[in-house]
Amino acid sequence: MSATTTSLIICALLIGGALSGVLLRRLLPDSHLDAHAKDIVRLGCALIATITGLVLGLLINSGKNSFDAQRDDIRLLTAKIEMLDYLLDEYGPQARPAREELRKVLPDMIDRIWDDGTTKQNKRFAATAVGHTTYQMVAALSPTTEAERTIRNQALELANAILQTRLILHEQSSTRMPLPFLVVLVFWLYILFASFCLFSPLNPTAFAAIAVIALSASGAIFLILELYRPFSGLMQIDSESLRQALAPLAP
Repeated sequence: MSATTTSLIICALLIGGALSGVLLRRLLPDSHLDAHAKDIVRLGCALIATITGLVLGLLINSGKNSFDAQRDDIRLLTAKIEMLDYLLDEYGPQARPAREELRKVLPDMIDRIWDDGTTKQNKRFAATAVGHTTYQMVAALSPTTEAERTIRNQALELANAILQTRLILHEQSSTRMPLPFLVVLVFWLYILFASFCLFSPLNPTAFAAIAVIALSASGAIFLILELYRPFSGLMQIDSESLRQALAPLAP
């Protein structure tokens, strides 16, 4: 389910919570809605509101950290790929086939990274045939000088580092907002919205205010869900810089 759909459902639930408060107000006898009951409910809801605010803040911070980590990994991956291409260029014409193969593997790598971020992850990572071929071609270089040997070793280290970063991105793609957190958070918000209308009548102005507040609360949850999905949705990481990392080889 998309973050937008989930947020809209939560918004509807919160408005339903306010309406349930109206219904309770009509069903309960006046003795259950006296000043003492009002004080208890307000104090209890103040505590719930404080806890809810803390949890929302923690979830936003956690989601932002997760989003930033994966965005930084994409930037690091881009830099490593550019550096590998530079080293192969420095090696000389013997490394040109490897550079050509690197350009073939890049689009598929990008598609798989963004596909991992939009599908449920219960599968192990497997390198593509083109990626395996590229690594083998770098490893098969036959240096004849000390400079070529140094460049080849550095290129192999970079190839291993690229694979490691790719594996990290694959593992991070399964990170999602914990469902128990979401369920408990919505439950707390539902109680708060029910308390809004338990002691006060609901006129059109009050209902409009309730709707705006519900939209704002569900918007915060939408933001959290989007941060946990950096390769899909409205806030996804741009792949253009990675796609443009390697310029076409001169004929």
